[in-house]
Amino acid sequence: MASSKTYHLLNIMKEKHLATRNPWKEFFNGHAPVYMNNAFTRNTVAEVGFLIEELNLAPGSKILDVGCGTGRHAAELAKRGYQVTGLDISTGMLAEGQKATREVAVMVQWIHADATRFALREEFDAAVSLCEGAFCLLGMDDDPKEHDLAILRNIHAALKTGSSFVLTTLNGFAKIRKFTQEDVRTGRFNPMTLIETFTAEYDTPSGTKKILVRERGYLPQDLCDLFRQTGFRIDHIWGGTAGNWTRRQIDLDEMEIMVVAKKSSATTTDST
Repeated sequence: MASSKTYHLLNIMKEKHLATRNPWKEFFNGHAPVYMNNAFTRNTVAEVGFLIEELNLAPGSKILDVGCGTGRHAAELAKRGYQVTGLDISTGMLAEGQKATREVAVMVQWIHADATRFALREEFDAAVSLCEGAFCLLGMDDDPKEHDLAILRNIHAALKTGSSFVLTTLNGFAKIRKFTQEDVRTGRFNPMTLIETFTAEYDTPSGTKKILVRERGYLPQDLCDLFRQTGFRIDHIWGGTAGNWTRRQIDLDEMEIMVVAKKSSATTTDST
């Protein structure tokens, strides 16, 4: 039976990093109260059904949701009997998650942390990181490779050997097909790293705001390299745009792709 309790918000942000300006934290804190108005959030039940099939876990298993946002997947997984921990850099998003779980009377443990700098004492049976809640979203000074390697290493450390991990991230093919040589010349798009630097507009309760951000797209081979370096074995790479999660090939123009992987028994520290 679902519990009406929620865990207190745990904060494991290290003090020396709190002052570091992360534009994505500012973006999500401002956008959090209206985030669930986005059209792509409307397919949560079907998406969680797909995740449960991919993860193949019995109810009661422990699942870590990294970059959980408002917890729409975490709450739905909890409703279906899983023990879920949601981790996010945005206190605004976590506050919305706490409200949502209270409304549906389920229990989720919420953790305020940077996905590149967390370590958890417990081990999980599976992990998810979905809809660009952490992976591929860069601070202005972040090294793009080290940023995402750190996230994968932290997730790997939190999992039991053999546990499954599902990630969705931005589709590098779509970025390549979208941008022009003029975008390269002006610095909007870097074809070497597949990083887009742009001014993002986002809705808040007080109106639309703008902020300069960076985000990275990925090609399948790049993901294979990062996952191998961090001790994961990739089972599948699917098309992964929210609202259309099925076992299908990547559409070159879709926004996201999905990786389904498992933690292997071996790890590597090779970052070359």
